[in-house]
Amino acid sequence: MNLPDGLMEQVRARATSSGRTTTSVVEEALRLLLDTAPASSARGPLPSYGTAGGRLLVDLADREAVWAALDDLP
Repeated sequence: MNLPDGLMEQVRARATSSGRTTTSVVEEALRLLLDTAPASSARGPLPSYGTAGGRLLVDLADREAVWAALDDLP
């Protein structure tokens, strides 16, 4: 599992401050998400190219940029 560095730092800080393991914090967060998330949150297809000569809109090697692009989807 690859998570943005800033997110992992927050998870580790939460785990340390609560005397828990990182795994238990992630597990709890996932359980809360899955228990409260709607069953279907289908989004449209991800854009793979833009209008500028077919260039990629996001540098796929940059995880933060990919997550930002995903957050911007309708």
